[in-house]
Amino acid sequence: MADPTPGHQPPRAPAEQPPVDAPLLDQLRTIATATLSAQLHKRGYRTANIEGVRANRPGSRLAGVARTLRLVPFRVDLFDAHGGGYNAQKQAFDTLRQDDVLVIEARGELRAGTLGDVLAARAAHLGAAGIVTDGCVRDATAVAALGIPTFAAAPHPALIGRLHVPWSTDETISCGGATVQPGDVIVGDDDGVVVIPVRLARSVARDAAAQELEEQFISEAVQRGEPLDGLYPMNPAWRERFDAWRRATSDPEEK
Repeated sequence: MADPTPGHQPPRAPAEQPPVDAPLLDQLRTIATATLSAQLHKRGYRTANIEGVRANRPGSRLAGVARTLRLVPFRVDLFDAHGGGYNAQKQAFDTLRQDDVLVIEARGELRAGTLGDVLAARAAHLGAAGIVTDGCVRDATAVAALGIPTFAAAPHPALIGRLHVPWSTDETISCGGATVQPGDVIVGDDDGVVVIPVRLARSVARDAAAQELEEQFISEAVQRGEPLDGLYPMNPAWRERFDAWRRATSDPEEK
């Protein structure tokens, strides 16, 4: 017998897990999004930042694999057909896996929520790494208390059906001006959220870690009173000093 619930659709099977492992995500979680953004910029990816979103808890760190949910503008006939029952929004949250990050396209709309505490609790229970929406979050205090990193443009009390229709899952979307595909790597911290194409994730992580080591050396030199000229960026003389410092840092016996 057909399901009588308006808008009912069977859940879509999640896309096959991309080749991203826990050690890579652990490494990315320790690297600043500012550094990752710089590495992506060097590779020609200048719109890899999800603009206008902030962590619901200061100090939140996020690293995971993108799953996507697309919301389209409210239209009464479309909401009647797609907004009720086991709609695309519920399907997206119900099929999350360990280390998934649900990224929601809400067109930057700030006058309605895109998720609340019940859906966030489901994501947390399934082991999802986090949630990102360029729209709003309802029940903001309760969502923050769940501990799952959630990045949103703002809080708002209104239901999703005020301005959105849950439309589709696991397809290419736009979120905060960035294109996001299922399987992309999503990293977030207090500076914001970046989108890393999965094929670049390992090289970006490697080069970003090297960049942060250099910047640690430079920062320590500046704090000692060294001038920036020749140090930032490093000239050959400073590069030689950095190489010696790096060797000593990696091998305590050389100190």
